[in-house]
Amino acid sequence: MTKWRLDSGQIEVVDDAVAEILRRKTPAERVAMVFEANRVLRLRITAHIQSLHPDWDSNQVAAAVTKRMTRGAS
Repeated sequence: MTKWRLDSGQIEVVDDAVAEILRRKTPAERVAMVFEANRVLRLRITAHIQSLHPDWDSNQVAAAVTKRMTRGAS
């Protein structure tokens, strides 16, 4: 049984089985997972922005996606 500790000092809890799978991955596999997650996030945000602003061109959408993904730090 997993002991869950959910408080302000812990952002998320990883299941023991998931942790074991991640431990077995090579560094290259872990980096690939991060890049894939970034790609999927960018695609989802792009689709959302396009649905909100169908009149925007690709440059406007890309700028909004960048701003969203960097929390306005771009």
